[in-house]
Amino acid sequence: MRDLTLKEIIERIKPVDRQWIEKAKQHTARLVMPTRALGRLHEISERLCGIQKTLKPSINRKAILIMAADHGVVEEGVSAYPQEVTGSMIRTFLKGGAGINAISNHVGAEVWVVDMGIIPILDPASMDEGDRLFIEKVARGTANMAKGPAMTRQQAEESIIKGFKHADALFQKGIEILGTGDMGIGNTTPSTAIGAVITGKSVDEMVGRGTGLDDAGLLRKKDVIRRGIQVNQPKRNDGLDVLTKVGGFEIGGIAGSILAGAYHCRPVVIDGLISTGGALVADALCPAVKDYIFAGHCSQEPGHGTMLKYLRLDPILDLGMRLGEGTGGALAMGIIEGALRAFCEVFTFEEAGVAGKN
Repeated sequence: MRDLTLKEIIERIKPVDRQWIEKAKQHTARLVMPTRALGRLHEISERLCGIQKTLKPSINRKAILIMAADHGVVEEGVSAYPQEVTGSMIRTFLKGGAGINAISNHVGAEVWVVDMGIIPILDPASMDEGDRLFIEKVARGTANMAKGPAMTRQQAEESIIKGFKHADALFQKGIEILGTGDMGIGNTTPSTAIGAVITGKSVDEMVGRGTGLDDAGLLRKKDVIRRGIQVNQPKRNDGLDVLTKVGGFEIGGIAGSILAGAYHCRPVVIDGLISTGGALVADALCPAVKDYIFAGHCSQEPGHGTMLKYLRLDPILDLGMRLGEGTGGALAMGIIEGALRAFCEVFTFEEAGVAGKN
């Protein structure tokens, strides 16, 4: 069977059926508790009903799909860590020793990794748990966005299609909720650039310290992002153009994963700044995807909250996290599951034999 084109994927994505959300609200109103006493948990469970088109939603099978890539812009000194860390962290993910592994174990989520374009050549067959790593290199790192486009338009589309393919495969294997993760030294720079372009906010408002830049590094990062935007002139209403000019291969992969969730009518929990950059690209390509996204958390990066507001997504958690990897999204899955259990397991007034509200 041939792969779908990006145009075909987008054409097949439909908004969530609001009738299912209304049916879910009617059920919530009958639960044996004061009206909407569980606050946002009710909204979360009702959205799940709308996404899955049922009053008995299920998210028993969970997965985190980590997209990894390197970035040419690192040569501008925008990261406190060396580029070699990207490949090293992939090995750590597979060995089960990273933050995302600990939190995924806690919520019962599988962890999968896709090499979308890291510089090292990894051999899954020679690695611990290598069957959880997929090699889909678009190229060995992007070009330096401060000097020209980060990639070609063809590469941008390729990254989205490859991300879609791997998320699609997980959904077809029975995964019911997907979390987006990332790994790529320097990737807060392209993600922030995407956020500044699409939201229209200033670079000063958007840029943060990433993995720990000092004051001089922060100023340098702001200058690099300004130059990248000025040199490339990305078109804010063209998600593919923004990804091409100032993006990253893993960001394109995340956008593709989000499209796959909407395509399969399955919820996707985005993580921090980098995942939200992918969400902005996906939204620019197909605004209906917002119906299928849960914002796992709001990170410490200044631009992240702005990007979430632009997408009209309220973060489930706000814990000062800034790790990435998918950790905030994975942790939020526990809250989402709690919301679902309350919806499905709490008695109605009729079932409990309790008098309802007059």
